Amino acid sequence: MNEHRNDPDGTRSFAQRLIDPKSIAIVGASNDPKKTTARPQQFLAQAGYTGNAYFINPTRETVQGEKAWPSLSALPEVPEHVYIMTGAEAAISAVDECARLGVTAATVLSSGFAEEGPEGVEREDRLRAAAAKGDVRVIGPSSLGVVNPRTGVMLTGNAAFGEPDIPAGGIFVASQSGSVIGSLVSRARGRGIGFAGLVSTGGEADLSLGALCESMVADPGVTSFALFMESLRNSEDLASFAQAAAAAGKPVAVYKLGRSDEAAALSVSHTGALAGEDSESEAFFRACGFARVYNFESLVEAPGLLRRVPVSPTPVSPRVGVVTTTGGGAAIMVDQLALRGLTIAGPSENLVATMAERGATIPHSLIADLGLAGARHDIVTNALDAMQESGEFDLIVFVIGSSARLNPELAVQAISERGNHSVPIVAFALPEAPDAAALLNTSGVPAFRTPESCADVIAATYGRVPASIGNGARFAVDASAPTAVLDEKASGELLGSLGVEFCPAVALDVDSLAGELNLPFAYPAVVKVLSDKVPHKSDVGGVVLNVVDDQGVRDAARSIVTSVGEHQPDVVVDRVLLQQMAPRGLADALVGYRVSADVGPLVVLSTGGVLAEIFADSSVRLAPVDTKTAHEMIGEVKGLSVVTGYRGLPEGDLDALAATIVAVSELAVSHTDVLEAEINPVSIRPAGAGVVALDALVRRVSSSDRGESLTVGSAAAAGH
Repeated sequence: MNEHRNDPDGTRSFAQRLIDPKSIAIVGASNDPKKTTARPQQFLAQAGYTGNAYFINPTRETVQGEKAWPSLSALPEVPEHVYIMTGAEAAISAVDECARLGVTAATVLSSGFAEEGPEGVEREDRLRAAAAKGDVRVIGPSSLGVVNPRTGVMLTGNAAFGEPDIPAGGIFVASQSGSVIGSLVSRARGRGIGFAGLVSTGGEADLSLGALCESMVADPGVTSFALFMESLRNSEDLASFAQAAAAAGKPVAVYKLGRSDEAAALSVSHTGALAGEDSESEAFFRACGFARVYNFESLVEAPGLLRRVPVSPTPVSPRVGVVTTTGGGAAIMVDQLALRGLTIAGPSENLVATMAERGATIPHSLIADLGLAGARHDIVTNALDAMQESGEFDLIVFVIGSSARLNPELAVQAISERGNHSVPIVAFALPEAPDAAALLNTSGVPAFRTPESCADVIAATYGRVPASIGNGARFAVDASAPTAVLDEKASGELLGSLGVEFCPAVALDVDSLAGELNLPFAYPAVVKVLSDKVPHKSDVGGVVLNVVDDQGVRDAARSIVTSVGEHQPDVVVDRVLLQQMAPRGLADALVGYRVSADVGPLVVLSTGGVLAEIFADSSVRLAPVDTKTAHEMIGEVKGLSVVTGYRGLPEGDLDALAATIVAVSELAVSHTDVLEAEINPVSIRPAGAGVVALDALVRRVSSSDRGESLTVGSAAAAGH
């Protein structure tokens, strides 16, 4: 993004004009104080905005006691930011006027665009065309506005901003849902959490969420970002923002809606069901280095801890110490931490003795329970000092009892004084205690309102890895492009060229089975239907196992022709594939690949077999991946723990499995016409004996369209 559009002397960046404009205009300002279109004027006055504010209403002389102007062109200056609150057609005209005048930023509240079908899409096209006549960038349409509590900029009709003293701070919020910005402000109010800005991105007809956030990275008042997302549209911009935020050391928390698998249902492979919308999001956010939270309240509570804990090169399991003045509250917290796989570290006997010497007597158990009598400033101070200096913990969670609400000068004050130690402290108060939360948050001790949110944020914080998304090959998918499914033999040859090992196999015409077959391998064999029209062979009786001689092949072929004909009468079975039976391995895996329309190429690992998608036990990454990442994926699939040497079980050849994952992921750069591929099952042999692929499936853009439907972009993973 050009940071200095419409700013020839370079003194005012686009971000400044967006979030801290010296002059603003509200188009469609209402004189009726009860209307939504009257609110921004009221909010600006209440917040003490000191810039020049103009109110456009051609039907009146005044608006709520202020001068009304007939048009933007009639103003004595070109406003830096215009908020448009009219009908759709009038909004297009207003954007056109902004472009002619040289306005930099225009936020459009108006609806009636792409969300309303073909006519709305046509209007949105005209909105973009109007903006393109000049340098104006559009936020919206259907944007509930732009807010900057630091300077009193309140370009919003969201009623939540009608309250005075909107909390200012370092969090920049960008939301694809308009009402969320007000909701987050109301939840943060009075708790020591404040905002550097809040933007409702609306329909993103022009500026995307990622582009808006990237423009704010250089703002020294922005210390972190909180994203509320409904979809992953414009993921290239998000990837670019992720790189900028990581370089600036500004953490990003994200909460995303949508776990729908409708899109995956259109896929021809199990991989499509395993790498559904939510798994794609997870892989993308991971590559971006974002901390994904699953509790809505966590979105504004997460930045406090994210700023305290540096990103580890690999996900870590922190040693979490729990100290409390209320045993019941601590038990609730321990439950929530354990549910997220976090390790609760009990104090050692030596530490228990040390704490006792300092007057902080605790039982030797999983938690350091100071008891009700321990809610004293000196005891809490001594206990925390001993725990932080012990070297036994990476993080300490303090669960505070009733003193948090009734006597914050006791335990709460003591906790707040320990916020700068290298071992971070977070706090959860069992009673509702906003004053305590405010004291803690402003002292650098993240305070949480619920145990669920506390555990959620801890897991997200320590689960982050450095942003790896980079400028590599990324594919824009043309959903209308015709595709073709390769039969198993052609699929195997393509994947075999990348280094995937397959069992020996030969394709035979059904009509040529009468004589001696002279197979290039020994029996027993598997006989399979060989047709690009039958991707799931077992479902239609297209596989016969343990065939021991030539006659068995002929019998199997007849059986397959009959069975497939009954299930799919339109398919002519004229070829079968004979594959040597592989010795049974220790376990089966599925290695898959697909190109997502939202985030580009993905590689998937799962337990293998025909029921792979039912168990939904999978790991997903942006492709391509390296060997280290492939081993991480293996560790994430619970069903493959049986080949990791667990409890003395035989260990499988995990290096060979990792090499296969890497090989399949290379489709992202070596075969850009492939949209989907899968080997299932991959038989995992004992350590040192390799792995072998037993079936394969590839879907690619039809030959006449190759090179036209896929274009190189800029948001793929580099070095995953």
